[in-house]
Amino acid sequence: MKISLGPILYYWTRKTVQDFYEQVANWPVDIVYLGEVVCSRRHEMRLEDWLTVAGRLAEAGKEVVLSTQALLESESDLKVLRRIARNGRFSIEANDMGAVRLSAGKPFVVGTHINTYNGETLEILAEQGASRWVMPVELSRNMLTELLVKKPQGMETEVFAYGRLPLALSSRCFTARRHNLPKDDCHFKCLEHPCGMTLKTREGQSFLALNGTQTQSASIHNLIGEIDDMRQLGVDVVRISPQPEHTGEVIAAFRAAIDRMVSSSEAKAALAPLLFDAPCDGYWHGRSGIEQSMEVLT
Repeated sequence: MKISLGPILYYWTRKTVQDFYEQVANWPVDIVYLGEVVCSRRHEMRLEDWLTVAGRLAEAGKEVVLSTQALLESESDLKVLRRIARNGRFSIEANDMGAVRLSAGKPFVVGTHINTYNGETLEILAEQGASRWVMPVELSRNMLTELLVKKPQGMETEVFAYGRLPLALSSRCFTARRHNLPKDDCHFKCLEHPCGMTLKTREGQSFLALNGTQTQSASIHNLIGEIDDMRQLGVDVVRISPQPEHTGEVIAAFRAAIDRMVSSSEAKAALAPLLFDAPCDGYWHGRSGIEQSMEVLT
């Protein structure tokens, strides 16, 4: 089983991003996804910068995939998408059907933002050239089991296994709204929130995280205790979403669990102090996403 590092979903400074990926080159991760997925106004890293980072990571032995924006809103967004699709070296993670069309005939990854809910969809995507698909985060283990039976031969399966869940995207910017700013003059306030803005209920429970135009779970989705189960199901890749702190340690914990250097309970215990919010795994067990299985709590 491989480990992938998903694209950075937050807005970090150019130096922070570059320093982060210098570390990634030495981490025990097999696949690295690069690029801006959430908002086209995030300009700290340009496509040329991403391609430079991609080249260095490829030299370090990583499989590099360029992720595309999930919600395109303008012709300039389309121009960037076309440039990514024509990069000529790296495969792409398609996060909307326009990216699938531009990738047709070449191997690509079906991102978590594409609604892949049945075997027929997997067949259509495979015919277009998809070599791997990322399970939508709201699907359960049982639904994944049914899909794997119908999965086209040769297509890899990837599961989002750690991080705040990417739940939805909007044409409105929640972060700008919070600061009483228009979206087109947001002052790039997302830079002040390196892991999003936590939204709490009236009772004080962390509920959602607002990340520009993206809504995430506030809780940290954590499936490290399900590694053995995923292996038996036939999952090929587990994805870890980058966070501002402890990402390398999280990857090391998953690597130890995958390589059977520690038990699942030991891996969960090692990871617990690194979570910056409450854990959750409800979607995996077919329940509300915010829930946490009792097995992990004990």
